Amino acid sequence: MSTVESPQPGLRAHKKEQTRQLIAETARRLFSERGFERVTVAEVARAAEVSQQTVFNYFPTKEDLVYWRLQSFEDELLATIREREPGEPALAAFGRFLLAERGLLAKHDPAAREQLAALTRMIAESPALQVREEQIFAGYTASLAALLAEETGAQAADLRPWVAANAMMGVHRAVVHHARRRVIEGARHPRLAAEVRARAEEALELLDEGLAGYAIKR
Repeated sequence: MSTVESPQPGLRAHKKEQTRQLIAETARRLFSERGFERVTVAEVARAAEVSQQTVFNYFPTKEDLVYWRLQSFEDELLATIREREPGEPALAAFGRFLLAERGLLAKHDPAAREQLAALTRMIAESPALQVREEQIFAGYTASLAALLAEETGAQAADLRPWVAANAMMGVHRAVVHHARRRVIEGARHPRLAAEVRARAEEALELLDEGLAGYAIKR
């Protein structure tokens, strides 16, 4: 019997999260300096002082080194829709989620501004990252459509959950693309954040008449 105590579950989870953060931050720095396409996973592993297999244990694909935080985004989105108050349409809950300040756009310090600019340029210059982003958005749309279909008791032939989900996620995608274009053009905080919010509000208003009465929670 060993006399060495094994790490407690909480400590193990903390160490794993530290390793994940280290790898992700190392990758972000290298990608920002040299471009996503020009950096290999092996180089990320060497710079983070871990094995290449360790990188893949935490990030199944190279693209996940950039988009790894988006799982929490999906979880929060679905929770906002699922946990809305009775009588509230899905669109209203989605709008509340979309307009909430989060991420680098919500931070006004110079370091965050530069990090956002570097990340935006990196994605704009990488076809692989753009393809992966579209896959992620498609997954969000499918998850949202499934939730709406479940709540409304929609049959398989009912296209309305898919239409509603695509319309709402279309707003999100349009806002992301607008913000990215403006960052590349040189727009910065805090004016950029206010502009993006205004464009999002306009897009949500456009949907309001068509979807306001759909998927009201009972």
